[in-house]
Amino acid sequence: MTARTVFLFGTWTLAPDQEPDAEPISYAMQCAVCGSSSDTSEDAAVGQRWTFQHVGRHPSHHTFRETITRPWRTWMQS
Repeated sequence: MTARTVFLFGTWTLAPDQEPDAEPISYAMQCAVCGSSSDTSEDAAVGQRWTFQHVGRHPSHHTFRETITRPWRTWMQS
């Protein structure tokens, strides 16, 4: 058996997936000090509220990261 390679040449486009069946955009916050994270949610405010709860329990934790998961899709121009 031999390996076979297929090359597909063309102009590809990459864009956020806004099709009706696209996965939803989701958000989470993570403490940059200890690594604890909020739950992932389609509502960004959920993670933002979590930061205030977290800093209330850990007064020296002032730095956070937001993780946004956004679906993307590619297609070849015809």
